[in-house]
Amino acid sequence: MQNRRRFLNHFAKASSAALVLPFFKSAAGQSLIDSFALKKWEAPSETAQDEDFWNLINQAYTVSPNIINLNNGGVSPQPLVVQEAVELYNRFSNQTPSYYMWKIVDEGREALRMKLAEVAGCSAEELAINRNSSEALETVIFGLRLKAGDEVVLSKQDYPNMIHAWKQREHRDGIVLKWVDLDLPSADADYLADQYKSNFTDKTKLVHITHVVNWNGQILPVRQIADEARKQDIEVLVDAAHSFAHFEYIIPELNCDYYGTSLHKWLCAPFGSGMLYVRKEKISQLYPLFGAPDPESDDIRKFEHLGTRSFAIEQAIGEAVNFHQMIGGKRKQERLHFLKKYWAEKALELPGISMGTSLDPDFSCGISLLKVKNMAPAVVNKFLLKKYQIHSVAINWENIHGVRITPNVYTRLKDLDRLHLALEELTT
Repeated sequence: MQNRRRFLNHFAKASSAALVLPFFKSAAGQSLIDSFALKKWEAPSETAQDEDFWNLINQAYTVSPNIINLNNGGVSPQPLVVQEAVELYNRFSNQTPSYYMWKIVDEGREALRMKLAEVAGCSAEELAINRNSSEALETVIFGLRLKAGDEVVLSKQDYPNMIHAWKQREHRDGIVLKWVDLDLPSADADYLADQYKSNFTDKTKLVHITHVVNWNGQILPVRQIADEARKQDIEVLVDAAHSFAHFEYIIPELNCDYYGTSLHKWLCAPFGSGMLYVRKEKISQLYPLFGAPDPESDDIRKFEHLGTRSFAIEQAIGEAVNFHQMIGGKRKQERLHFLKKYWAEKALELPGISMGTSLDPDFSCGISLLKVKNMAPAVVNKFLLKKYQIHSVAINWENIHGVRITPNVYTRLKDLDRLHLALEELTT
């Protein structure tokens, strides 16, 4: 044990030093660190417009110099330092996987849990680390003790994986799904909340709320809905795939019982990383998705019996958290709002252009939906990529149709200027 403890301490120091070497020891990395120090006391709204600072952030990524990626709503690239961390932990694990991976690298999960809890603003004992928001949310959907006749309120604008999971429970267990059909975009919190609240009955057991609708970036008033639900003893599940590390909030502010997110979206963590939150007093009554020694344990770790997965990916999440915290959540939020307004307000001056997303900062952040009159989303999307090498995504889901435009912190104003040129050609 003494030898193993010494080895663990040695590895922790060595790996920490190694993680700093590649990018942050480079000229670009040093410039970025110096810039962070200079920006420490500057208002986030001011930093949002400092293109020199965000050009340094751009250099911390390895994004294509040829294709402009405006589809960060699907999955975000990782900063170079996160990529380096994955490679480091993977090489280390491969020396003797059953020893270094299972007995050494896996020891880092508890420290990572605490690091994520800092960003989430909750107890580390309420967070499980997994592979994506679908896995996190389906753990809840299939783990809840629902029976025939129990009602669940959800939206037609929710993510397909979640809809399919709930329909499976409906088919298998006879629960009743009450569907909300949202008219979006909306900047009316009362309207949005009432669509859910009006469906609550004495048979309603849970409400499923998508924090940020992935199709168009609409932010829903989760707290307003949750407060009413909890008054009626209705549990609250939040799909936060697109809100965690996107804009500033902490999980307890949502007043929810369950929460799932993907870390490879706005946190820019390695692909295939996610997180589940379960309110402490709810853990024992929620069954894990995968078998655990004690399925009724009140230990959050019962949700982590996933079998062998990439511990390199898991441990590199910590570097994504570090990078996010260096930028600062509020600074990041302000930049994303600034980028959204920059391209959208100019686009709205063009004939036939409209938005399928509110520009009100309370109801959207980095994700927006572009609509071009008399043009199918697929046609617009194809034009942007073929003629201007702009990567976006066509959206056709229920009553939401358009092209989703999603910049990120590495996006430069000159990239959005190219988008404007493309839209000018398309509409004039």
